[in-house]
Amino acid sequence: MEYGAIDLHLRSSLIRIVDAAGALVLERRVSTTREGFRSVFADRAAMRVLVETGTESEWVATVVEGCGHTVIVADPNYALMYGQRQRRIKTDRRDVAALAEACRLGIYRAAHRVSAAQRDRRRRLRVREQLIRMRTQAINLLRAQLRQEGYRLGSGSAEAALTRYERLTLPPAFREAVAPLRELLASLRPVIAHLSAALEQAASTDPIARRLMSVPGVGSITALSFQAAVDDIGRLRDASSASAFFGLVPTEDSSADRHHRGRITKAGPRGPRRLLVQAAWVIWRSRARAGGTLQVWVQQLADRRGKRVAVVALARRLCRILYALWRDDTVFTVRPRPAGA
Repeated sequence: MEYGAIDLHLRSSLIRIVDAAGALVLERRVSTTREGFRSVFADRAAMRVLVETGTESEWVATVVEGCGHTVIVADPNYALMYGQRQRRIKTDRRDVAALAEACRLGIYRAAHRVSAAQRDRRRRLRVREQLIRMRTQAINLLRAQLRQEGYRLGSGSAEAALTRYERLTLPPAFREAVAPLRELLASLRPVIAHLSAALEQAASTDPIARRLMSVPGVGSITALSFQAAVDDIGRLRDASSASAFFGLVPTEDSSADRHHRGRITKAGPRGPRRLLVQAAWVIWRSRARAGGTLQVWVQQLADRRGKRVAVVALARRLCRILYALWRDDTVFTVRPRPAGA
């Protein structure tokens, strides 16, 4: 049996194939395109191919698998995989040689490969996030330009910012100067609304997302983002590993009798983590007491540690709750606040 490895790069990639004894069979640099990889793997006997996880890895793995081979997308943080590479001399040839040897000997740790459905959902969520970021930047710039001339846009939702702007009495020259901003906001409004509606529809028909949305403060975007980031609940060991995956656990520097915990690690996917923190703020600010005992818990913690620390701690707790709901196939039941709380 032969074993292959791919050292991926943006424009060209290096492929190395060895036999069962580790002897070199082929080493070739190809363009990082579908045609380039098919030119090497299409007519070869079935083999195991190792590639590091990265931006390009999934589509490359799909192409090579389509040629009849088994592809392992490996975690690059697994140091033993590079046991044959000298640390002080790093080249593409040394990298691909180390990967090929790791593939032959089975010295690798496979990374999780996200399902096609969740990759598509991630893509839609990221597009919406970027468009909202563009809208926010445009509104901030418009607000700043208005303030320079002594006008105020006024507070309110981002969706109604353009309506508030149109109500202002402004000099014609000013309106002409900021007309591109107005056109940008006008064009973004229906696109964002359409994307948001489509995602809300997807959440309403997804049984997992519906269970996650039973948690106070968790809406359709937060539920879908959490689901898309995790993909397979079975790959997380427990609720603690879920909060660590989203970077919501504190950093730690402890030794012997010294124990020090700092800010959260902020590891893992940034978007879902930010949405979990926003959900925690929703519970904190809720006047309807919809959060029940969660609201009591975060307020008591805020009295001891401060509001910001308490809200982040609540986000960590929400993350663990979402994990448990998904794992146990159940919904969240809000326990009412104790009398007088």
